Amino acid sequence: MNLSSRATASPAALNAAFVPLIDGLQEAVWLVDANTRCVVAVNTASQQLLGLPARELIGASIESLASTPEDALFWMDAAIGRRETLHTDTLMRHADGRMLWVSRRISHVAQPPGDGLWLIAMQDQTQQRQHDEERETLLAELRATLESTADGILVTDLAGRIRSFNQRLASLWGIPEDLLHDRNDEAVQAWMRRSVVDGAAYAMRLGAIQESPLLHTSDNLKLIDGRVLERVSLPQWSRGRPIGRVYSFRDLSEKLAAHQRIEELSHNDMLTALPNRRALMERVDYAQAMARRETTPFALINVDLDRFKQINDTLGHSYGDRVLKEVALRLKESLREVDTVARLDGDEFALLVHQADARGAEHAARRVQEAMSRPFSFDTLSFTVTCSIGIALFPGDGATAEELLASAERAMHWVKESGRSAFRFHQPRKDVDLLSRMRLDHAMRQALQEHEFRLHFQPQVSLETGELIGAEALIRWRDPLRGDVPPSEFIPVAEESGFIVPIGQWVLQQAVAQASAWLKKGLRVPVAVNVSALQFQQTQFVEQVAQALRAYDLPPSLLELELTESVLLRDAEEALHRMEALSELGVLMAIDDFGTGYSSLGYLKRFPIQRLKIDRSFVKGLPGDASDAGIVNAIVQMGRALNLQVIAEGVEHDAQRDFLARCGCHEYQGFLCAPALETRAFEERHALIAAQAEAARAANSASAAPRKARASVHLVRGA
Repeated sequence: MNLSSRATASPAALNAAFVPLIDGLQEAVWLVDANTRCVVAVNTASQQLLGLPARELIGASIESLASTPEDALFWMDAAIGRRETLHTDTLMRHADGRMLWVSRRISHVAQPPGDGLWLIAMQDQTQQRQHDEERETLLAELRATLESTADGILVTDLAGRIRSFNQRLASLWGIPEDLLHDRNDEAVQAWMRRSVVDGAAYAMRLGAIQESPLLHTSDNLKLIDGRVLERVSLPQWSRGRPIGRVYSFRDLSEKLAAHQRIEELSHNDMLTALPNRRALMERVDYAQAMARRETTPFALINVDLDRFKQINDTLGHSYGDRVLKEVALRLKESLREVDTVARLDGDEFALLVHQADARGAEHAARRVQEAMSRPFSFDTLSFTVTCSIGIALFPGDGATAEELLASAERAMHWVKESGRSAFRFHQPRKDVDLLSRMRLDHAMRQALQEHEFRLHFQPQVSLETGELIGAEALIRWRDPLRGDVPPSEFIPVAEESGFIVPIGQWVLQQAVAQASAWLKKGLRVPVAVNVSALQFQQTQFVEQVAQALRAYDLPPSLLELELTESVLLRDAEEALHRMEALSELGVLMAIDDFGTGYSSLGYLKRFPIQRLKIDRSFVKGLPGDASDAGIVNAIVQMGRALNLQVIAEGVEHDAQRDFLARCGCHEYQGFLCAPALETRAFEERHALIAAQAEAARAANSASAAPRKARASVHLVRGA
């Protein structure tokens, strides 16, 4: 169709004329009249591209179909006669509103006479664009992941040429950026080889790795700056075959330093930097092996500071730490370089003295005492710190490190008990069977669960009237295998193991329950209960007493707690606070075994106590022993001066009772009246004592000569 006929043809006719020419093309094609810039023909592919039928495309201006700034500029130039070809990617809108990426080629087709046609060929690139964007996103994410890892990554091909890396690699090795970005493989490898301590070994190992494409390796590289890098090498695979190698480098310096620090902390004391208990035990084990091989003894010395708690309480823990550091220095100065000073715990140290017999150990202990005798001076303060020293010798005092240390600690504790500030060698205590004590402790715990304990009650009698004024609750234990186990045997073991606390709680509950039961039967019998030091120090002790009284509805005045002097004076202010709380409950309190400790009269005046109990050791010699007589008389007079009732225990003879009465003692208990009795026997004895007291009162009333009533009670003595 020529231009003259085209000018008069309809759009449909024009399209029908040109379609056979372009419909066979796979690309989407438009033919645009160069004069009118209207679409005159479209092929089927172009209709599918934009989702528009031919009737909507034929006759439409090209500006309405492609309205980007680039298109507007191009068609403006075409209008003034420019005929340059345009090949570009652009966006076009589909009929459903989607934007399509289209690769477009616009060419001028001359057709004389006239302006000719523009042929616009288009290909849909949307899916390819999406694939490209996804690939670029994936590559960006992989790159970001590579850069985000804490490891330095280096990827090479099978020939060792660098294919990829991350910035962490450059940072770890300090490689200049230009070497990496220029892909100067030889310069990069030379840099890395110069950075390690052993460059030749590094190069040899790297060559061996590259010669084995399937090799997995892991090794550590020590750099000349002191750092240690871990190198892990793995083959890189693609489509089932190795195509290269991936190296990852990680800085182990901090990890190794932390591990070394942990190892040091596990073997060293943080405050003094001395070896700790664990390290000492290892060194003692080694010393034992050497001593057995060379048949030479060695000594293990335990050093414990005396009254160190006073330093912390008075000066504060910061001063206490300074003292411990100074002690550590002095102890090290007291020994040879081959010996060991260790800090066990708190203010307790241990010394391992090699090739030392008893004489050598004694010399070491004296050097320690001499070093510790020098005053400690901090800031403006000067004071003296003494120590108690226990010595154990291998092999006589223990076959293992633990046994030796236990022997040294026992010797140190003996020094503490004997007055402190001295040293002592371990001496085996043949009279104490430790295994037997362990068995006894276990048996006690079983006995409490199996209800093998029971309470007996010893009457307490008034010296003036002969009346029964109370009872002391005493624990008894009959073991199925041992038979009757005396309290003197199991109570010390219970105190040592701490089991005295649950035993004491059981005694308290049972005594209160029995006193309540008697009260309900019409017998008003105050019951005295012994309280151990450990039990009294329990924070919940006062509440336990209150709960027991509430549980059995017992008037507090019928319960008396017997406390020893050592309990009260260990922490006098705390004891006073606790006793005041008990006094508010209405409970009575007595000081047991009075005279055997170191009582302070000032504290006796402050403590809310009602009775003093004279220990049986002073009563035993009465009345013949002048010393005992003087002590008992002094205690009675002091008790009366303080308005306290005084009771004596262990009274077995009339002469003892008569002496106590003449002194002015108020009450007594002992075999002269009765031993500790079971509940039924106690009730029978109570009735007998009441009857005899009543008879004595009647006899005194009938006597013509008035005299002060005094009971003369002669009872069958208990076994």
